[in-house]
Amino acid sequence: MKSDSSMDDDEAIGRSLAGDLAAYEALVARYSALAHRTAAMLGAGDEAEDVVQEAFVKAFRHLATFRRGSPFRPWLLRIVANETHNLTRSRGRRSDLAVRLSATADLRAPDDPEGAAVAQDRRARLLEAVRNLPERERQAVVCRYFLQLSEAETAQVLDWPLGTVKSSTHRGLARLREEVGSELA
Repeated sequence: MKSDSSMDDDEAIGRSLAGDLAAYEALVARYSALAHRTAAMLGAGDEAEDVVQEAFVKAFRHLATFRRGSPFRPWLLRIVANETHNLTRSRGRRSDLAVRLSATADLRAPDDPEGAAVAQDRRARLLEAVRNLPERERQAVVCRYFLQLSEAETAQVLDWPLGTVKSSTHRGLARLREEVGSELA
């Protein structure tokens, strides 16, 4: 029998459905960091841990509905995105994208302090511009470029048609170019 960390997603799902909780724990371990990053970047902020826990519980409860042979990652991230949406809708506000991204910032001492300051300023302007995008455009841009999901994965995570992902991403990028494009060139 394979160790929990060496089994692929499909095998882990099969074993989980057969009652092997260690197999599901392997999936949780494999996708926990990505799920946390997704929740945080889509608006959960300090409540990302709660969102991710609820998403993993829901995923486990609905594992029997998962279409075997399909990629698990976008299916799980869709649950995370839905839970994040439920949270942000219920609290009636959006979290600050700059604060969410600061947790993933590179904290090494720069060799060029002036260059680092300029880069930090550019990053802050870009994040402010992303934060000010309309909600759908912000979600599409965050999924595509901050989470590095494909268009198909973004469509699955956000539960949108592929064309909506493409058009929202295109409009969001056009707004960003208009807002900060010359600074980032």
